[in-house]
Amino acid sequence: MTPPVIAVIGPVEPALLTAWTSHYRGIGVERFLIAFHFPEQVHPRHRATLLGTAADLGIGPALTSTGPWHEHTNTELRERLRTLAGPGWHLLADADEFHQFPVGVDDAIAAADTCGRPVVGGLLFDRITCDGALPPITVGIDLDQVFPLGGHLTHRLLGGDPRKIVAVRSDVVVASGNHRAPGYRPDPDRLVCVHHFKWRRGVLADLRQRVTRFGSGEWIEHTPAVRSEAARLLDHVGRHHGRLDPTDPRPAYQPATLAQLPENWVAEARNILVEWRPSTPTSKE
Repeated sequence: MTPPVIAVIGPVEPALLTAWTSHYRGIGVERFLIAFHFPEQVHPRHRATLLGTAADLGIGPALTSTGPWHEHTNTELRERLRTLAGPGWHLLADADEFHQFPVGVDDAIAAADTCGRPVVGGLLFDRITCDGALPPITVGIDLDQVFPLGGHLTHRLLGGDPRKIVAVRSDVVVASGNHRAPGYRPDPDRLVCVHHFKWRRGVLADLRQRVTRFGSGEWIEHTPAVRSEAARLLDHVGRHHGRLDPTDPRPAYQPATLAQLPENWVAEARNILVEWRPSTPTSKE
């Protein structure tokens, strides 16, 4: 049986939650363990609509919390969900992350078990529009049609950590953001593509909030990484009239879909994983 998917979800668009649920059911997931976290400024109507959507989808949350979005908030909620999930393997995914396994989920986990690896790794692949606009997520959206390009924006433009732990045994510790499992390295030849549909309407306001609230100390941060990456993205779109630049050569954007990756993705992802080190790029382009 395909492991449960575990996700800590903020006040996302109901249409995104619907698409996300459909995607994971399509790859065999039957059990969803969801925690919603709502910062205080979220309008009660949006909260109610999102909770209603989750109920209609049959993925009513196991946990719901409200309050500041400290850097450790996700980790604490995720660990409570992992406890509820019980022993065995768990899938880990944010609401804007759609996993594309090179083989089936169960086959990927069986291969990891055979090799004695208690983790399956993935790599972020940022999906954007053809013109770099940040469109809304609407009911019935075809994500591949609206976001037809994929590239390494998080890694090469923002200096962020593109690594993701997409499946993990219940006895293994996972770091903040699901980026790594200390003491374990995923198989670099069996990486999962993590299609990242983050770059949409509302993301700029969210990033500005992170910069402000983490910077003021209202939200607690343990490293400056989240705030720094947000600042770099805001700087980038500020230089391009509120849009991403699809012609920027660094992310190497290429046509992509949830069913078809660029031919060079596997080799490129392997190289990124093997060579990745924390970087400290400036905000200047």
